[in-house]
Amino acid sequence: MNIEKTHIARLLAAISLASLAGCGGDSATTSNFENIDASEPVSDWQMVWSDEFDGSAIDTNKWNFELNCDGGGNNEKQCYTDSEQNAFIADGVLNIVALPAEDGAEKPYTSARLNTRYNADFTYGRFEVRAKLPSGQGSWPAFWMLPTDEEYGTWPRSGEIDVLESVNLKTADEDGGIESSIHGTLHYGRAWPDNSYTGQEYKFPEDTNPADDFHTYAIEWQEGEIRWYVDGYLYATQRQSEVRTNANGEAVGLAHRGWFAEYFEQGSGELETHWDSAPYDKDFHLLLNLAVGGDWPENVNELGVDASAFENGQTFAIDYVRVYQCASNPDTGKGCETIRPGYDSLDDALLEGDAPIPSPPSTGIATPLTIFGDSFNPNWPAWDCCGGSTPAIVSDEEQGDVVEFTIGSEPTVVGFISRDAFITDENGAATPFDASPMLEEGYVRFKMKVTSAPSVPDTTWFVKLESTEASTDADMPLPNSVEGQAPVVGQWQTYTFLLSDLADLDLDVSSIDVLMVFPEWGTGEGATFLIDDVEITQDNIGASPELTIFEDEQNLAWPMWDCCGGSTPVETMDDEEHGLTAEFSIGAEPTVMGFNSRTEAGGAAESFDASSILDEGVIQFDLKVTSTPSDPATPWLFKVEANGATSFAELELTQSVEGVAPVTGEWQTYTFKLSDLAGAGLDVSTIDVLMIFPAWGAGEGAVYRVDNVKIYNPNATPVASGELNVFTDTVADQWSIWDCCGGSTPTTETDDDQHGAVAQFSIGATPTVMGFLADEDVSFDASALLENGVVQFDMKVVSAPSNVDAQWLFKIESIGASSAVELALNQSVEGQTPVTGEWQTYTFPIQQLFDAGLDISALNVIMVFPSWDMGDGALYRLDNVVIANP
Repeated sequence: MNIEKTHIARLLAAISLASLAGCGGDSATTSNFENIDASEPVSDWQMVWSDEFDGSAIDTNKWNFELNCDGGGNNEKQCYTDSEQNAFIADGVLNIVALPAEDGAEKPYTSARLNTRYNADFTYGRFEVRAKLPSGQGSWPAFWMLPTDEEYGTWPRSGEIDVLESVNLKTADEDGGIESSIHGTLHYGRAWPDNSYTGQEYKFPEDTNPADDFHTYAIEWQEGEIRWYVDGYLYATQRQSEVRTNANGEAVGLAHRGWFAEYFEQGSGELETHWDSAPYDKDFHLLLNLAVGGDWPENVNELGVDASAFENGQTFAIDYVRVYQCASNPDTGKGCETIRPGYDSLDDALLEGDAPIPSPPSTGIATPLTIFGDSFNPNWPAWDCCGGSTPAIVSDEEQGDVVEFTIGSEPTVVGFISRDAFITDENGAATPFDASPMLEEGYVRFKMKVTSAPSVPDTTWFVKLESTEASTDADMPLPNSVEGQAPVVGQWQTYTFLLSDLADLDLDVSSIDVLMVFPEWGTGEGATFLIDDVEITQDNIGASPELTIFEDEQNLAWPMWDCCGGSTPVETMDDEEHGLTAEFSIGAEPTVMGFNSRTEAGGAAESFDASSILDEGVIQFDLKVTSTPSDPATPWLFKVEANGATSFAELELTQSVEGVAPVTGEWQTYTFKLSDLAGAGLDVSTIDVLMIFPAWGAGEGAVYRVDNVKIYNPNATPVASGELNVFTDTVADQWSIWDCCGGSTPTTETDDDQHGAVAQFSIGATPTVMGFLADEDVSFDASALLENGVVQFDMKVVSAPSNVDAQWLFKIESIGASSAVELALNQSVEGQTPVTGEWQTYTFPIQQLFDAGLDISALNVIMVFPSWDMGDGALYRLDNVVIANP
């Protein structure tokens, strides 16, 4: 019976600080019994043990008296005795009475606590008590269960089941009413103080109170599920966690987040997490007790202990205790469920537990994360846990734009968080960060300046990181950083913490979702401090920077550009190898042409930093001259500019690695080493213009095409892109254009200049779905794209279905149809429905599909179709079908 003040529990859970063992409800259930058709236990419940308390004394063959003044581990104010004043039977009722102790006693009250350990121990069943509860500030009665042999370890690793608890009945509650709630709770998980609990509060209907009359309280416990009842009404359900796995059998998340167990495996000796029926699959015994005061009751309602309420004793009156076994299946307890609609819904009775969420398998790609650098990362907003302040960007003379945090009178922690409940930017999304590929060499780093010291100036400052909804965490004092320094008011200081050190403190670095920096809890009032350059990274990140400026289509951040001739470069289809290319045409006006990322040219002001690949990187492109300049002997030039033309390099094409001049009508590749361009004066850290042109004033009449323009390191280790081009001009290898059931053969047709070859589908009278199907045993693993990836396609309806009520749908399945998600097209990012005759793009985030239950590790079917049996007459085309990171 370990419980604490509800709002304190929420607060401490939010900041993942160590707390006393506690239970209590996360939310209250209230019901009108007049509207409830309460179900009685079905006939298969067979009573296997009971105490009706019909005798003249407590049956010590059933009940053991606990004798101690330990305070229950919750600073309770009673000693437990075997005195008849504290526990006795009268008129068929067991009375457990809390009384004032004699002067000079070890604790100010006496009471009783009884258990059935080794007298009556059970796995599964229905456990019932009919009781009238005590009232008054400080009263804390309970009917609960503990493991008999603690086979999974000490509390709470082997579990605890609280069938019934209440505190301070008939006192003023926090809403100004009368306290009338009872609680049902589970304790489980890691060793104290990192224990977990999940509970539900049930508030009695108005004008009734559990201290006024007898009521029946029960649980039904079966393998993997426990349900709580008041007078036959089911008000709470808890279940074991259900792990989601991918096609490789790897855990990728939880289909249901319930309880969990953490214990040492007997064979390996390793401490492991289990998402199964443990710890609630072993024998438990029963307990009845009445505590006085303690951390929970003394911190809610009217606070403390009201001595006057106990002057004449407070009584926990028990009419009977009964235990039933499910005859249908005693080994699992299943088959006798007393349930109602909504008992298994998270919107009703079903509770979400505190199990750690297994992280999806790592992509293995070391990718740095910038949480703050001059501006907020929309996926990682700045956050004040509990103090009510709003962190804001301010200007600092030394660092520019930084985040300012202020701590007031309320204890709090602050930092950056990536959880759904805290993201308000419409462009943001909860994105736990996988730092596991950087575990050996990576670090967390930030800069900090304290501008106003806390009220306790010598307090310790901490950094703390959490993973996946506080499943794991690690905190370290700032002086434990690599730099080994404490904050100094008025000075910017850098703090670096190795990921390996944080992992050693049990942080799951594969799913980091909170980073906090704060003075010790409760000592920070008056502190104001600035944070900048917050990142999780490592030196020498393996992924090599690369920029594609034109390949099949232009990069809109780097548009095609005619400097001074007044022409508009266009995209033109060339041969089968090159497809769509950039075409430039020079007239009478002297000009240069190429690609420009500056805003005045329509670009996105995105210069490219190639400094990290200076030694081995190149700029490369393909060129075909289709019409020579009026002066055929004019030299062709390549020019690169950086940082608004403050630096540049200009070379003839014959100075390329290939050393060849253009030949009219032939595609030729040109490669320029970044080191050569830097030697010619280019600042490779801010490249913003590339030009390819015949010498100034000598290009009239020239027409030429450019393709495959990119800046990259050709010797870099390939990084798995995790992308699949299902259909663009042609269907992907080992995939086919597919009609499920209609008997047609989808075809490839030519559409407009922009789309070229497209996939065409035609639906007749036979109901069908259509799309793209992978070959047998072929599938695509999109796990690496979970954070930002999408499924995207272009669609044009040529002829609408004859049934105007037909809805257009998108469906995607994993191998063997083991999982699937179906959505209407208007549920796409664009939120649009097809318009006949128009090409439209539809985008579905992979995160959205994963959250809906799709196994993204083995995708093998993509379908787009009108509603089943409503598509007759539909003719439509699909193009640019990709699973990719845009």
